[in-house]
Amino acid sequence: MESSDGDCSFQVSPETERFLCERLLDQKQPMSERFRALFSLRNLRGAGPRNALIQATRDSSNLLAHEAAFALGQMQDAEAIPALEAVLNDLFAMSLASDPAQEVRETCELALSRIEELKSTLVSESSPFLSVDPAAPAACSSVRELREVLLNEDKSMYERYAALFALRNLGEEEAISAIVESLGANSALLRHEGNCRIRRHHFALSQVLRDVNEHPMVRHEAAEALGSIADNQCIALLEEFAKDPEPIVSQSCEVALSMLEFERSGKSFEVTENKKDSESLRLYLSLMVSEIYSSAVPFHAGTSSAAGIMLSSISVYERSPTSVCLIESNESHPIDKQWLRTIH
Repeated sequence: MESSDGDCSFQVSPETERFLCERLLDQKQPMSERFRALFSLRNLRGAGPRNALIQATRDSSNLLAHEAAFALGQMQDAEAIPALEAVLNDLFAMSLASDPAQEVRETCELALSRIEELKSTLVSESSPFLSVDPAAPAACSSVRELREVLLNEDKSMYERYAALFALRNLGEEEAISAIVESLGANSALLRHEGNCRIRRHHFALSQVLRDVNEHPMVRHEAAEALGSIADNQCIALLEEFAKDPEPIVSQSCEVALSMLEFERSGKSFEVTENKKDSESLRLYLSLMVSEIYSSAVPFHAGTSSAAGIMLSSISVYERSPTSVCLIESNESHPIDKQWLRTIH
């Protein structure tokens, strides 16, 4: 259920929280399962979820470490600052120059900058894309000036991201063209088009997704942007690359296709946490709430490259034009209304 103080975090039982933390850190689990746990934990509060995500920033998977650092920044938890600084210091000390390590380092820098900014300002900007962005959009409205900052390799990653999201929010032809230009940037973290639903640029995104020599994380973001465009050509391309040998790419396409189904349905969710429900059902209900109300709808500045959230063990039954109720497909028991919580 939603927390009482009005924020977008949710509360689960101690057993479910412990299960999520253990699942996230269990390297024997499939990566998709660990990502499901990660996206559930980022909408929880407290020492347990925070510490699990902090540990995940040091995972052997650079993609998981990136997403964990990103989630800590989105949670705006100042208690995570020392741990993020420690990750940065270790990465600098080891002089890791490879692209994956660079992405983890840059993600930590973004998270730290975002947390510090939120501590020093009372401004609560909102994104037209319903996202919790890793950088506040720049106040400047000049596309020319924003483009210069975005493409300037000497600017900090936070400044460039602020320009990126300002251009995204403008949404006009010249602004989107500037974002397309950023695909040539040195930073793979910067080279993405998530949340830009501009149909006339699907060719550039398609080229990025098809380029097997491009960084997988860049192809991942291109897949998400194509999912936002969602015309027949884009959907066919996503279906094609859902079979890509690169897991990051194939999983990203699965996510894009799966989230598109939910976006088209226009449904909100009612969640049952009946005691008869299995442990896995409680876990995945938490995930579904997280995916819908997390960093972006339908996709983040940092959304998952894990598999889609429709699970074979769960069926979705329509209860009304605006809500659905989730129960296990292999059990038949009445919905106990005292366990229902409407997620606003």
